[in-house]
Amino acid sequence: MAKVDLVKYLIDRHKETHRPCPEPGPVVTISREMGCSGTQVVQQLVMELNKRFEYKNGELWKWVGKEEIQAAAAHALNLPPEDINYVLEAKKKTMMDDILQSFSSKYYKNDRIIRKTVKEVIRSIACHGRVVILGRGGVAITRDISRSLHINLEAPLEWRALRISEKLNIEQKAAESYILTIDKKREEFRVYFGGINTDYTRFDLTFNSMTLSINEIVDIIIKTMDIRKLIY
Repeated sequence: MAKVDLVKYLIDRHKETHRPCPEPGPVVTISREMGCSGTQVVQQLVMELNKRFEYKNGELWKWVGKEEIQAAAAHALNLPPEDINYVLEAKKKTMMDDILQSFSSKYYKNDRIIRKTVKEVIRSIACHGRVVILGRGGVAITRDISRSLHINLEAPLEWRALRISEKLNIEQKAAESYILTIDKKREEFRVYFGGINTDYTRFDLTFNSMTLSINEIVDIIIKTMDIRKLIY
């Protein structure tokens, strides 16, 4: 599915937010520490699911990440996508920022409204099913869906820092600092929707990306999905 079509799909799903959803899912969420190969895992997982299995209604699995969720939420709020990016990055405005923006833009929306809309977008696509959600607090927002599986990718800090230092061409110490900052933001985003140390921020499976290949991780996820009857 092309990116434009996928964004339209998310917008259409969000329009159905208030319609009955008696049997939501199946949905898989994948969270990852900075430096782990989250995008590669979700891409290969969706490819393998669609290659290995046939589905009765012909609807294939798809995956969504930050850009698609941002575009769909921005459309629902009638805002430019960049105006809600700070929320998806787990950043916070100061009170003065809020006051100034409320006077300067007729399309102003506060943090609470933006976060509520992001949650509604994610819930609506999870409800429709056959979707893998990368990051964006997916585990906290969809944990109560019975037909769901929640994955976490982690690895030792030193290993992740080496990968990031090579990718961004920066010193390893700087990479470690960058990683810890991003990890903290991602955790804050999950906690915002699920609370601190609650069942809503816990994962079903955690993989060590340093010792397991992408192929191995994907095979184990698919086997677990099959056992949990999420593939049909």
